[in-house]
Amino acid sequence: MTAITRRILLGSALALGLAGTAAAQFPERQITLVVPFAAGGSTDVVGRIVAERMSQELGQQIVVQNVGGAGGSLGAQQVAQADADGYTILMATVATHALNPLILTQKPYDPVADFAPISLLVLVPNVLAVNPELPVNTVQELIDLAKEQPLAYASSGNGTPLHLSGELFKSMAGVEIDHIPYKGSGPALTDVLGNQVPIIFDNLPSASGHISSGKLRALGVTTAERAPSFPDIPTIAETLPGYETYTWNALFAPAGTPPEAIEALAVAARTAMADPAVAERMAEFSATIVASGPEELAAHVQAEMAKWEPVVRDANVTMD
Repeated sequence: MTAITRRILLGSALALGLAGTAAAQFPERQITLVVPFAAGGSTDVVGRIVAERMSQELGQQIVVQNVGGAGGSLGAQQVAQADADGYTILMATVATHALNPLILTQKPYDPVADFAPISLLVLVPNVLAVNPELPVNTVQELIDLAKEQPLAYASSGNGTPLHLSGELFKSMAGVEIDHIPYKGSGPALTDVLGNQVPIIFDNLPSASGHISSGKLRALGVTTAERAPSFPDIPTIAETLPGYETYTWNALFAPAGTPPEAIEALAVAARTAMADPAVAERMAEFSATIVASGPEELAAHVQAEMAKWEPVVRDANVTMD
């Protein structure tokens, strides 16, 4: 072996050793978790709970940055364009990774090509509820009434998961119910509580207090299984087999992020979600913990886009 060959081999070994050390040390500094909605919503709450526990696991602080606007697209676009080093990650939802890419005429990012999946964290149920003055007590009674007289439902806005939950319901039930969009769940709930609009599709966490007080009558949750926090509320699928919608939260990094960073983040996320204290917090708003790996999340995104594409198309929902 020549001196030059020895130097090359020694240099290669040193480089590999340094690379391994760098990989083992991820993260070496603060991580930014972009929440693509305003502070205070369910996605922000999930993000802050997870960030706090993952920070403990990783030994570096994860700082939540709220980047609201365009139904979550602004924050998602920011992460898609960030350095692919694992230090900027996204708290994604069904809006950022299924609905917006289908609805927006201008595509600011590709939900598959521009992101590296980390973990599907939780599923959060939506709920179909009515003002108690509407003479229905079950999903089937609502379907029957909708076939007899004009009805309308409220949602938090055009193109939102709640709007599309209503459109999927109409399609599967074979009924026509007018959609009344609002600028958020708050004003939508106000009008349904005041009986200006008789029906609402809402996130279960934001409607739960009104359901418990009797100001709203819940007819069905939108998940495949009943919500643990409201076990007496049937699923819509018990009347319309196969019906299933929900809000979900998942972690993504920019495409091209090193595999060792993805693995470290995924392990930390799964460990965080396995913490009984975190599970207790999630149960407070009926979130079902999934804590998947990257491959399962990638498959979930493909399945969600396939499910929602015909609903968006048939409802003719588009946004600039």
